[in-house]
Amino acid sequence: MPSINRRTALGGGLASVAVLKLSPAKGARQVQPEFSLGVASGCPRPESIVLWTRLVFPETPADPFSFTPLEQQEYAPCEVEWTLARDAALTDVVQRGTTVASADFGHSVHVEIDRLTPATTYYYGFSCNGAASRIGRTKTAPTANAETRVRFAFASCQHFEQGFYAAYRDMAAREIDFVLHLGDYIYEGGSRSGKVRSHEAGIPTTLDEYRARYKTYKSDADLQAAHAAFPWLVIWDDHEVVDNYHSTSAPTATNEPHFLTRRQAAYQAWYEHMPVPPHLAPDFRNLRIHDHFAFGSMLDLLLLDARQYRSHVAANLAEAAQSQRTMFGSEQEKWLEERLSQAHAKWTLLAQPTLLSERIGGYGREKDILDGWDGYQVARRRLMTMIDKAALRNVVLLGGDLHSYYAAQIPETFDMPAAKPLATEFVVGSITSNGPSQAALDKALSANPRLRFGRGGAHGYALATLTQDRCIVEFVAVSDKNDPEATVEVFATFTIKDGISAIEISK
Repeated sequence: MPSINRRTALGGGLASVAVLKLSPAKGARQVQPEFSLGVASGCPRPESIVLWTRLVFPETPADPFSFTPLEQQEYAPCEVEWTLARDAALTDVVQRGTTVASADFGHSVHVEIDRLTPATTYYYGFSCNGAASRIGRTKTAPTANAETRVRFAFASCQHFEQGFYAAYRDMAAREIDFVLHLGDYIYEGGSRSGKVRSHEAGIPTTLDEYRARYKTYKSDADLQAAHAAFPWLVIWDDHEVVDNYHSTSAPTATNEPHFLTRRQAAYQAWYEHMPVPPHLAPDFRNLRIHDHFAFGSMLDLLLLDARQYRSHVAANLAEAAQSQRTMFGSEQEKWLEERLSQAHAKWTLLAQPTLLSERIGGYGREKDILDGWDGYQVARRRLMTMIDKAALRNVVLLGGDLHSYYAAQIPETFDMPAAKPLATEFVVGSITSNGPSQAALDKALSANPRLRFGRGGAHGYALATLTQDRCIVEFVAVSDKNDPEATVEVFATFTIKDGISAIEISK
């Protein structure tokens, strides 16, 4: 995430905190908060990390002497103490400080701590008015010249009503450096049938309603465990706002002014619940999430935003081929081209929400592919040209969104069957969200030979291990997403050797 420029010295180091109003609103209530949504960390860099939590206040009856309804009563700002230490008991303290959690940002806490040691494991916790959070664990990135192996998990699409989070329970027990989430952290819509648990209410459109939806998702113990175990890097897709939205509207929300107010609320709620740096802008009408993270000389990781700036969804494939259409927007494209030209690590990974490869033909209705890169064909060619121009040795794209697992070869051009490989691609299946059958994927595979692997009907996450000579990706699935105690297994393994954009498939 972009750095911010307001610094406050705390505990011998430098910690950045959001500017929050310190004086309680008239009638603000003093109530003991809880840390029931857990803790998280994110944005690992060699000398800094972001710590997150959000205070939750217990449901209590409205003040009988107040004329303000309970849901409109503000809780007073709370001073929250944070501690970063070298041990899980938080006795070997590295830095300690305080910040204020205010109703302005849903009583969320974002602290960016600087002057840390690279490639180091730390532990952290929060306290407020005698209440204490659980202890979290995090890790800084290695220095720029370190040749350290990098291992991480990536995941997407975790509809709360459509399954349990056993995949996160398994993930939390792994030995990895960080978690990469590729979007659809929440779902705004509900399930009509087959629910194993329920959202708290109907479709959210306001800030308080989006906050309530995140509260439901983050109440899950397995998701909390995965957040507490590792730092996370996060991007969004569409369901954080509304299904299939593009920049200024959505198929179900065509009133642009009303939709932008809703999007602003959704972006703020996303910020309030993610381990990202403090936000100092006056509002959330726009929120930049594209960024670059480096892990030694092993990995350049580019996080990309494929929703906020994209053109409208095309009506058909003819419209999808129009030259003015964009997925990333012109400014992000320029940023990406510059970052690709500067990449120097052994592996360059692009994290964006969905499948880049062609999936045209054999997949049913044309409109089912137009929300993805097949609906932005010229923009896809521009991206492939950027990758080719940068002349990078090992480029891998990561995606989610489709609720299916894919592995693919990205050619220099999709127009020539014999075009040489340019990059490789892996799309992770959903944590829980319902997806297509294997029969549907088999049709797509037969019509698109560069899709080397496809698996439907499986749910879980993926693991990536990067070394000097290879990248190994493992697809991990739970035995039954409707079973909170489901078992987990690796069902496919892929290897990419240094300098060879070809996938070797095993298991």
